[in-house]
Amino acid sequence: MTRNRKKPSLQFKPSRDTEYSTKRLSEGTLSDFECLFETHPAPGAYSCWCMYNHRRGSAPEKKGSSRAIQIEGNRREKKALVKQGRSHGILVYARGEPVGWCQYGLSQELPRMDNNPKYCKLVSGHEKARWRIACFLVHKKFRLRGVARTALKAALAAIRDQGGGLVEAFPVRRWAAYQKYRGTVSMFEREGFRIVARLGESNVLMQRTIRSALKDRR
Repeated sequence: MTRNRKKPSLQFKPSRDTEYSTKRLSEGTLSDFECLFETHPAPGAYSCWCMYNHRRGSAPEKKGSSRAIQIEGNRREKKALVKQGRSHGILVYARGEPVGWCQYGLSQELPRMDNNPKYCKLVSGHEKARWRIACFLVHKKFRLRGVARTALKAALAAIRDQGGGLVEAFPVRRWAAYQKYRGTVSMFEREGFRIVARLGESNVLMQRTIRSALKDRR
């Protein structure tokens, strides 16, 4: 099927002082989300369509289905979740073009970590997080230029506007480590998160409580 959607050209060379803007994922920005993912900005991103953390386990595969069919299935599921208001995220723009993404959501929207035995043991008996920051994606031309931190700040502001509560994240301690798409410890520390415990060799569990904006307006 031919798509007429404009893909980001990103012809300009970003600089350290490039200004960014952000928008929340919605039906109105869904085309920008698709536009960013169609650039294949990171290994596995295009095929996943950021569905990995929406599932408790692996996606069911239909017998004889091709990889292309599976990818299109992920895309359709993501679009359906957005239309149902069950998928949240932040898009980062440079000169009007989408260059970055952060997925956040309620813990029941992003249940993948609930299947991790180490995580379940760590949080047993403790207050359950209401929100999760699941992953980041940055176009290769804009990496290490503050895009992920811009997205994180916007995600925390969105969580504040949506009632606040305990927020958890699972960043890496080393940039080259596996699952670096979850962000880095230093970035979360700058936004007030604290390390709760280690999750394997590379990732850690971090938490922060966000005060509701609704309380501040009273």
